[in-house]
Amino acid sequence: MLFVAIEFPQKKRIDFEIIKLVIRMEDIAGSKQKQKVLIIRFSSIGDIVLASPVIRCVKQQLPNAEVHFLSKQSFKAVTEANPYIDKFFYLDGDLNTLIDELTKENYDYIIDLHKNYRTLRIKRALKCPSFTYKKQSIAKFILTKLHLNFMSGRHITDRSLDTVKPLGIINDGKGLDYFLPKSLNVSIHDLPTPHQFGYIAIVIGASYYTKKLPINKLQELCTQIDYPIVLIGGKEDADEGAEIAKIAPFKIYNGCGKFSLNESAWLVKESKLVISHDTGLQYIACAFKKKVFALWGGTSPKLDVEPYYYANEMGVQINSLYKNYIVPNLSCQPCSNFGTKTCPKKHFKCMNNQNLEQIATDAIKAVKGVSTEIISG
Repeated sequence: MLFVAIEFPQKKRIDFEIIKLVIRMEDIAGSKQKQKVLIIRFSSIGDIVLASPVIRCVKQQLPNAEVHFLSKQSFKAVTEANPYIDKFFYLDGDLNTLIDELTKENYDYIIDLHKNYRTLRIKRALKCPSFTYKKQSIAKFILTKLHLNFMSGRHITDRSLDTVKPLGIINDGKGLDYFLPKSLNVSIHDLPTPHQFGYIAIVIGASYYTKKLPINKLQELCTQIDYPIVLIGGKEDADEGAEIAKIAPFKIYNGCGKFSLNESAWLVKESKLVISHDTGLQYIACAFKKKVFALWGGTSPKLDVEPYYYANEMGVQINSLYKNYIVPNLSCQPCSNFGTKTCPKKHFKCMNNQNLEQIATDAIKAVKGVSTEIISG
């Protein structure tokens, strides 16, 4: 019998509560009684995708698991086709009403992969055992403000899976998940003829300025890539996409704002290579096992987040599908967990000094199946 550290709504007689929980888990495992689990990850696209192995592993490994998932309404598309989720809940303003709905479910466990004030309120209200992701907030603050690295060095997905170890859940090594709705209505014929025979997807958007290559640098990069290119981004990226595409309209197709999230995910899935900033579609590409070139600006893999794939038969992560591009010897990087609206140092060397010629050369080699010594950039 394994004794584990579990969060309870009341801390009194904690050892006795742990004993009762372990006995309950064993009883349920030997019966056909469902174990109702609420997994919480409110946002964002990338973080939800990076948490997807937890959803799969809980569903497949916890006996008789009924998995419910809670996110923000604005991120519904990210998981709507996930077959490992039995019921969805969405936060869309009124937390009290949401808590009332959740209370009726009588959950056996809560898995909190977001960890903020709202999830704390939910856990206290539902009064059942909970397991909470460790954010490393202090270590991230020290890294981004003082540039001293006390991070664990353990990928965010692995740490998310660590959260459910007390339930006997282990990493199955299958990597990230992303599922496209069967109703998705998009095909290769929605692209110009030159791109229907193969293209490189360049994700030009990101949530903050310091995570993106400037337009002139994206234009320069596209100029140096002698291969059809599809630009991917939201409506907010459409104008920048148009500026980039006009330098070579036959080679570059501006798909920004023309496709939904899931349609954009399909474009990523069908591409030969994905070049992306630190944004959600980068991790969706990983879920589809695509080759990814990750361009890092104000954020960094030092924050324990980067492309993540499946493991081999020895349980070792497959790293040959991605390459990180990071300007070396910048003492100011990373400057933020999430990116900022302007460069704190005003020089923006982390993006302005990217070796675009090397990225373009590596891209052509990648689509032609030539080794680019993928991982370090």
